[in-house]
Amino acid sequence: MLTDTIFNEVETPAVLLDETRLMANLRAMQGLADRHGVALRPHAKTHKSLEIGRRQAGLGASGITVATVDEALVFLRDGFKSITVARPVVSSSKWDRLLTATKDRGTELRVVADSKEGVQVAGERAAAHGQAVGMFLKVDVGLHRCGLLPGDPRIGELAGTIHDHADLDFRGILSHAGHVYAAKSRADAAAVAEDERRAMVAVRDALLADGLPVPEVSVGATPAVLATERFEGITEIRPGNYVFLDLLPVRVGVARITDVALSVLATVISRNEGYFVTDAGSKTLTSDTGVHGMTGNQGFGLAYPALGFLDSDREMIVEKVSEEHGMVGRNGFDLSIGSKIRMVPVHSCPVANLARSYVVLTSDGIESWPVDAAGGSR
Repeated sequence: MLTDTIFNEVETPAVLLDETRLMANLRAMQGLADRHGVALRPHAKTHKSLEIGRRQAGLGASGITVATVDEALVFLRDGFKSITVARPVVSSSKWDRLLTATKDRGTELRVVADSKEGVQVAGERAAAHGQAVGMFLKVDVGLHRCGLLPGDPRIGELAGTIHDHADLDFRGILSHAGHVYAAKSRADAAAVAEDERRAMVAVRDALLADGLPVPEVSVGATPAVLATERFEGITEIRPGNYVFLDLLPVRVGVARITDVALSVLATVISRNEGYFVTDAGSKTLTSDTGVHGMTGNQGFGLAYPALGFLDSDREMIVEKVSEEHGMVGRNGFDLSIGSKIRMVPVHSCPVANLARSYVVLTSDGIESWPVDAAGGSR
């Protein structure tokens, strides 16, 4: 049971993890994957934690997904044996760092590409290092960030180039339906997921018709995965945010606020007529009010007195942030200087990236886990 004494032990601002909720989220997603016969390869860009990655692997994850080379190196050096880098790598120096680190480790390295240049540099560096590299083609299913549109003829051309290259192993196709965060309901999210599934199956079928094997069809984005009603044709899911959750999937309707495992603890350091001013500003809570330009009406997070956490009758909004200050609308409440406030962020992933450690609330008290890959953006 959480008490004033426990929170008084924690210097603020601090990023809190509820171990019970965290493990429930990990087990629920692994259970979903197992029930539908798909591999779960969690995206570690959310948590950047070796401890959490090990727990995911222990529950049955097939490997880990990362966004950057720096993240890949952290997990690789800890002994993770299968790693997907889900952002195109087009720099020779980054390839050299990756391949030097994987040499003699027996690590399965898988990387995405969506261009001739990306495939070319991958092939050149793999050949130079004498190592085989697994490669996916990224398909744009609606986010319009990286990837080739499903009908683009370059998909077949690049797939053929990868398949025919002596040092590249064509693993299949990969997508990320990040635009699902704009969904207004679970039904909307399910429609995005089904559109993604159909697009990916159509691309797979076109490649198979051209005589190219497509071993894997990999999809991501937590809200889409949680809302998916059909998995036919999908071989792998890569959700990341599900480990912590936040106000974004809650707003979409695929999670409850009571499922959120990450929160920020802050101290009221000043107050005025309109706000409680806390010591958690944008350098802790971030200035993120959504993803991919999608915003809501919950400011920079929902706030509660620490011992009234998630009590809807005591809910406040973090209305403004500067670098080291967070301004919480008082909403008719009164808190004294030195009081602790606990906040649910809009988006947990950048909050985790800014932290250097997690304060973990366990059944026995408090532990500290490092954020091992924090700040790894290269």
